Amino acid sequence: MPVLDREEYIEQAYFFHAFRERVLDGMPAQDVLSRVGEELLSTTRLPLAVSFLATEIKVLGMMSPAMARINHYFTPFQAHVVEQAELDVSRFAMDQALLILEREAKYKAENPTRAGLFVYQFEALSRNRLGYGKGLDAIADDPFYDEDWRDYILQLRARLGDVDFADLIYIRSTYHVTERRRTHPDYVPKFPTLFGEKEGKIARANHGRDPLYLFSALQRQLGYPEVPRPRRPDEAEARIALLEQRVAQLENRLKATEAAVNNDVDISQFTVKPEDTAGPPSGWGSPA
Repeated sequence: MPVLDREEYIEQAYFFHAFRERVLDGMPAQDVLSRVGEELLSTTRLPLAVSFLATEIKVLGMMSPAMARINHYFTPFQAHVVEQAELDVSRFAMDQALLILEREAKYKAENPTRAGLFVYQFEALSRNRLGYGKGLDAIADDPFYDEDWRDYILQLRARLGDVDFADLIYIRSTYHVTERRRTHPDYVPKFPTLFGEKEGKIARANHGRDPLYLFSALQRQLGYPEVPRPRRPDEAEARIALLEQRVAQLENRLKATEAAVNNDVDISQFTVKPEDTAGPPSGWGSPA
């Protein structure tokens, strides 16, 4: 899969933004996909891709399988993020997924670096718990990365948890090589350096600390793209849902109390019907 032209990423950013805004407004995803394609620049390939998504979502009810099928246009990381949002048991909201992809597309349309893109994608996995195994495989297949980067990303699966993430950046940085050559002038790194001197300094300063501090420092100092934070639950909505549940319980209790006062208790609602059970036990009712 080749790296797309800049205009493709500009249109992708607009598509993910428009999609997210209209879904939040209550429009069905099928309607959004059917209409938004007309707004996209016709000289790009995105309108054709969106048309395919609109057709497939009517059949499957999901968008991620279609994105995975046209992997010559959408990256595996994009398909993985949408897939995690479409899982029935996931707490990862679709609007959060679309916002992540929108900011990624904007970064790719500007002056992206492989280090900046990797840190953004890795932080997106970490903050939203999107799975390191499948997630890192998807990141490694992004056409922005060369073979050295792919090997590095795939090696992380075995080293995460055992080695501090800041150290995994530091040991592959130019700063680490410079520090070693102060005492060993003939030092030659075992693996290719992937991060610059500034990334190495920031990673060294964040040794042993929460990786979120490292991500924040890279964003402040080097202009790395900021991953949107998961939306906090709305306390007002939770309280309304709790009140509705309690009101329903009170209504049931009032009905039971009124029935008891009026001697109008319906015993049948408490009896177990034969069809609701597995049937009478074997030998039931047979002579001894």
